[in-house]
Amino acid sequence: MAEKEKKLHKTNNHLSNTISYIILILISIVWLFPFVCIVLQSFRTYNDNTGGGMVNYIVPKQFSLDSYKFLFDTENCDFITWYINTVIIALFVAVITTIVVVCVAFTLSRMRFAMRRPLMNIWLILGMFPGFLTMICLYYLLKAMGLTQEGAVPGLILISVASCGMGYYVCKGYFDTIPKSLDEAAKIDGATYAQILTHVIVPLSKPIIIYTALTAFMGPWCDYIFASYVAFGRTKSYNVAVALYRWLNTNDYQGYFTRFCAGGVLVAIPVTLLFMALQKYYVEGVTGGAVKG
Repeated sequence: MAEKEKKLHKTNNHLSNTISYIILILISIVWLFPFVCIVLQSFRTYNDNTGGGMVNYIVPKQFSLDSYKFLFDTENCDFITWYINTVIIALFVAVITTIVVVCVAFTLSRMRFAMRRPLMNIWLILGMFPGFLTMICLYYLLKAMGLTQEGAVPGLILISVASCGMGYYVCKGYFDTIPKSLDEAAKIDGATYAQILTHVIVPLSKPIIIYTALTAFMGPWCDYIFASYVAFGRTKSYNVAVALYRWLNTNDYQGYFTRFCAGGVLVAIPVTLLFMALQKYYVEGVTGGAVKG
């Protein structure tokens, strides 16, 4: 009787696992379908009778690199400039944000000082308001400092890092899981807070640092709202998101669709490679930072 129950239980597990896998596969197909379409359309020839416009089929009848060649044609396209702008903004924001967030999280996790708790509560409340509520105010401030249009790249970097310290929550939660006895041992040896951070906390916090850097990198890499305001009317200052949208919004939509798809593929490649290479640390950072608040 017990053996029959075990077989029945095993059969039920196999059935439930099979159903779960089928559902997951279907969800994956639905989720990946638009990306597959974009990749395939980016390789469609530009010189056919459709002229690079939208068509009613997915697999190209003739494969070509015309759209990618156009992107790297500096005489007719500024895509390389837009791509470099995006890379510069994302890298600077990732580095500066990571340093600031780590320092703020360490301070709030390890030090006790007056107004510490009220400060955390104030930042928590301020973080509930979306950043685009301040777009008009920020635009006029940046304009007064000459950080719009021609100066859009440093302006966008400044916008992204100005309040980055308020995003300390996950990082602080991770630091809270590191035993404070390590700090005390370092203090006995004469270490300062700066030495504790750089020689004790940082080496033990690789997952959360990578998580912070990745999330900081993704923000400006995909930013359209602020970038479209700050770089308005100055083509050379566009990032990739703004530039590709302008192609479809202000130029020949039918003629630029395959080029838009090619640009989207090139934008997705760095982020995809980063997540594939660092996904282990990304997951560890999220789960580790969620243990304590």
